[in-house]
Amino acid sequence: GLAQTLCAATADILGKPAERVNVTVRSGLAMVLSGSAEPCAQLIVSSIGVVGTAEQNKGHSARFFDVLTAQLGLGPERIVIRFYPLEPWQIGKNRTVMTFL
Repeated sequence: GLAQTLCAATADILGKPAERVNVTVRSGLAMVLSGSAEPCAQLIVSSIGVVGTAEQNKGHSARFFDVLTAQLGLGPERIVIRFYPLEPWQIGKNRTVMTFL
């Protein structure tokens, strides 16, 4: 399904192992993008170390848009991507934080 496809694509695009990728798909939500309620999508990408610069995100954005337009049948003007750089101490896993894993 879409979640598995996005998981694999995200791992490839960000250069992370799939075991470190989490994907949530929320379909059927009311959303207005650029003043229009026509079908659209928002992708939120948060990661440690690979989404911290405009140059990095420009490359990631192009690749994510390729995946999303193909999978969702939307034009690029109906998709928005938000990138959030994270620090290892901001992610908890296995009773600790990523700093110690």
